[in-house]
Amino acid sequence: MTMALRIGTLRPATGSRRTSKRVGRGHGSGKGTYSGRGAKGQKARSGKGPRPGFEGGQTPIGKKMPFQRGVRAYGSSHTGGKVRFGYRTVNLRDLTRFEAGQTVTPDVLREAGLVTREGRIKILGTGTLEQALTVKAHAFSASAKAAIEAKGGAVEVLV
Repeated sequence: MTMALRIGTLRPATGSRRTSKRVGRGHGSGKGTYSGRGAKGQKARSGKGPRPGFEGGQTPIGKKMPFQRGVRAYGSSHTGGKVRFGYRTVNLRDLTRFEAGQTVTPDVLREAGLVTREGRIKILGTGTLEQALTVKAHAFSASAKAAIEAKGGAVEVLV
């Protein structure tokens, strides 16, 4: 005979719920006396305990290490004062959606949804190009430039 499935008959799956171990309830419980905390010391006391990385007052290993931490801003002294440009990248395979002879500019790429944010655009050579295009971008990889010119297209580097 099967029981009807009602809210009062619902039970968790067998073995999915375990009762927690009750500590500090005598020797017979297996977790009496020190309650699994060992004897004395900061970690045996009540409360949160030492913060992560604390090594009892000695200089922590993380503070002894010579490496730098955090993010370096473009053109900061950490990069030697060099301004690094973050490019929005577009692959050759993405340019196949344009018609032969069309001029592809950053504005056209944004309208097509290939580039979402403002910024400098770099054309990369992943994929194949089927038609001749005139592509205007801020940078080109060597393979992308060669592939565009091999199909009879033109490459123009924007400043």
